[in-house]
Amino acid sequence: MQINPTTLKNIAAIINANYVGNDDHLITGFNEIHRVVKGDIVFVDHPKYYDKALNSAATTIIINKEVVCPQGKALIIHNEPFTAFNILTQHFQPKQYSSQPISSSATIGKNTIIMPGCFVGNNAVIGDNCILHPNVIVYDNCQIGNNVIIHAGTVIGSDAFYFKNRKTHFEQLQTCGNVIIKDNVRIGANCTFDKGVTSDTIVGKGTIIDNLVHIAHDVVIGDMCLFAANVAIAGCSTIGNNVTMWGQVGVSSDITIGDGAVIQAQSGVGENVPAEKTFFGSPASDARAKMREVFAVKQLPSLIHKLYDK
Repeated sequence: MQINPTTLKNIAAIINANYVGNDDHLITGFNEIHRVVKGDIVFVDHPKYYDKALNSAATTIIINKEVVCPQGKALIIHNEPFTAFNILTQHFQPKQYSSQPISSSATIGKNTIIMPGCFVGNNAVIGDNCILHPNVIVYDNCQIGNNVIIHAGTVIGSDAFYFKNRKTHFEQLQTCGNVIIKDNVRIGANCTFDKGVTSDTIVGKGTIIDNLVHIAHDVVIGDMCLFAANVAIAGCSTIGNNVTMWGQVGVSSDITIGDGAVIQAQSGVGENVPAEKTFFGSPASDARAKMREVFAVKQLPSLIHKLYDK
């Protein structure tokens, strides 16, 4: 999330924290670790991830321990970085809920049809020649391109599923990102697209998506992809162009799938997939190798039987 440039001193005052760095150290945005760029704040609250945060592109780190500050960066010391990050989100992007079916601040393009039961939130943008079938929900600030068709019951822009497990409750990381659906996308019924936590969830041009597909926060999907029913992609994964995923494929978080890859039905993807490769199985791997494994396992009963017959 980009903000009007502000200073380290001002940010520290908002969350009532001490800091290491120059008062006028510049801050231009804040993002979670997978999407940070220069000028951003990032938070870290576990020693396992200290180095990753300190060495990331972020130039300001909210951290719960005093450590050596990398050159050119600044630290904000706070007992609860997760909560501090939420305070900043609420400060710079407070929630504003619309009570209208189509918000007066939404922008709707020419020849776009919005059927009964739909909701379009504040500052949402829907392009030309789109069709939103009954009960489609488009949350605040989401952007939909031209010539997009979305079937009934689909939700664009629900909160990221990102929580910290406290002793008495789950604390949600406040969502301030967005969903961007580009031109000529076709989306089936009862699909769900989560906003990026602090950045964008993106669906590329010409991609087609079947019913009952879930796209989690900060997922970036390329152009001309095809996803069959029940595909589920976890947060921060990056899907290339012309990728095909058949029914019931599950993709773990922070996975990269290269251009032209094919993931066969009921596969569980837990590692990066190179471009133009076909993967299968759970855990998924090269489809030919996996099929040889499956064939070998099928031979075990007969091999065991022969062994005991001796």
